[in-house]
Amino acid sequence: MRSIDPHLLDDITGAKALEWATQWSRATEDALDSPDTAELRARLRDALDTNDRIPYVVRRGEYLYNFWRDADNPRGVWRRTTLDEYRADEPRWEVLVNVDTLAQAEGEDWVWKGATVLPLTHDRALLKLSRGGADAVVIREFDLARGAFVTGGFSLPEAKTDVSWVDRDTLLVGTDLGENSLTQSGYPAQVRRWHRGTPLDQAEEIFRGEPTDVAVGAHFDPTPGFERTVCTRALDFYTSRTWVDGVELDLPTDCTAVTYKQWLFILPRTDYQAGPQTIPAGCLAVIELEAFLDGAREFTLLVSDAAVEDLSLTATGVYVTTLENVATRIYRFALGTWERTEVDLPEAATASIVATSPLDGDEVWLNVASFTTPSTLMLLDATLTEAKHAPALFDTEGLTTRQHWATSADGTKIPYYITGDFSLGARPTLVGGYGGFEVSLTPGFSNLRGLAWLSKGYFYVQPNLRGGGEFGPHWHSQAVKEHRHKVWEDHRAVLEDLVARGYATPAQIGIRGGSNGGLLTSGALTQYPQCFGAAVVQVPLTDMLRYHTLSAGASWMAEYGDPDDDAQRAFIETWSPLQNVASTPAYPPALVTTSTRDDRVHPAHARTFALALWEAGQPVDYFENTAGGHAGAADNEQVARVEAMIYAWLEEKIGDTAAESKK
Repeated sequence: MRSIDPHLLDDITGAKALEWATQWSRATEDALDSPDTAELRARLRDALDTNDRIPYVVRRGEYLYNFWRDADNPRGVWRRTTLDEYRADEPRWEVLVNVDTLAQAEGEDWVWKGATVLPLTHDRALLKLSRGGADAVVIREFDLARGAFVTGGFSLPEAKTDVSWVDRDTLLVGTDLGENSLTQSGYPAQVRRWHRGTPLDQAEEIFRGEPTDVAVGAHFDPTPGFERTVCTRALDFYTSRTWVDGVELDLPTDCTAVTYKQWLFILPRTDYQAGPQTIPAGCLAVIELEAFLDGAREFTLLVSDAAVEDLSLTATGVYVTTLENVATRIYRFALGTWERTEVDLPEAATASIVATSPLDGDEVWLNVASFTTPSTLMLLDATLTEAKHAPALFDTEGLTTRQHWATSADGTKIPYYITGDFSLGARPTLVGGYGGFEVSLTPGFSNLRGLAWLSKGYFYVQPNLRGGGEFGPHWHSQAVKEHRHKVWEDHRAVLEDLVARGYATPAQIGIRGGSNGGLLTSGALTQYPQCFGAAVVQVPLTDMLRYHTLSAGASWMAEYGDPDDDAQRAFIETWSPLQNVASTPAYPPALVTTSTRDDRVHPAHARTFALALWEAGQPVDYFENTAGGHAGAADNEQVARVEAMIYAWLEEKIGDTAAESKK
């Protein structure tokens, strides 16, 4: 069954839509079922479940907390240990919540979405649980001393809720309270101060935005001596307004503001004229908050020579992660003196700060990896020491990484990394990609990709397309709205450069992307199908003429444009994948995937695109997971299932076995 009224596919859990999705998904899996696929699925599952993985942690008081999935706990356990124990080869963990046990006892498809621990005392937590992996969560209060839910404690029903502790008996809450409580994007439009024992609908409203905002949020900063409430209106994805204790910060709306102790840090997306001083776009500057509120604008410029990627705080310092030609550097600035020192990182590796806890001291947890070197977790306190090391579960012998630059249609140089064994000549090549939302793609290690792809002697390519954040805000802003087409021009340039350098023929190239990356790969199908041999389109946006009406789509109009505006609709129509599907020329085969429980990107995008390809006579397979949310999979078994299917499909379309079968 393929033919169906496309309007029925909007009904996420409608009987006809689900029957259609289930039948096609089953056919796709059945066609790929083989001993090789089953073996790969088992190997991927083993890699995901291995106890040799790094248990990443975050400090809260005296304990380090970790969420862990393995073969015995597929839904996972939330647990904690001490630093001394953590440093042992086999740490002893205190299990606080077993999600498998909880799901079975309550008959719910619970997926862990995190926990917010009460600052300072660390004896209570707000647990976030999702049905099937959706963004919407149920929130419950948990007693960390007793290891049990609090009877009659704070509890919030399923919604896209924003919550922050004020004290043991008070929360700041933004959630679905019925009419006028949500923005058009489906996120909170108001914040209430909720005291224990009182009905939420009677809690004091302390802040409200507009329905056209993306979201309204608030958090309480409990730093002793600097307690404050910070409220934010996200006007769109890149602009916002911020209030500190009810006073609005007089900053450009495209300037990110971070308050900490007596300081105000800013990261402008365009040049900011602060009195006689210009703070360049993409830089980091600081000023005393009270002085700023009193009218001062004498900022101290901390970083101006690189693209700022991340800002992390500790008790006495601020750590800034930067990118220089897609290579990371991390600097520490001492609070107040702003003395700058560079963290000594291993060569040829990407580093990222995975956790700090400024209320608990100066610990910094760093992850270091490359395409060919597994992750190492390092602890930076007085010195930098290795805490945990992940294994390589495939043979990396002979694998190296090169960086090249392709030339886009407007002359812009686009960097990309290619990894593999370069002694083998032209090889099947998988090209990832994203190109949106100022997301930077840096080198990283993947056992799944290694087991399923690199170990076969194939190439993997990671391009740094405009729309990302690899070179600062301008790299992103060059490819939004009416300039969106540049993302595809960059992507096409990389594909053609791979062929020109002899790494692959077009027929040997597969492209893969999810979410905004799914928009990339679905658009590539309709714009330059001759440049590659297969496309994997995961949890994609495809119907760009009405994306703003589906799920959280209204929140992304700053990225793509407003289809209700005639001028903007005109340029969106030129590249919207769904509306540009045609029966000629012949497209390479496509695999389109989504999740029924994706409440961020509506599954109708994937459903209608697959249907349109099929109706146009183009080769297409479709798979819809019943759970998993926007990630497309909710546990390790589902991840292994989906990944094995994708790689088996790629092998069939562009792998060496495909080439042999065509001879």
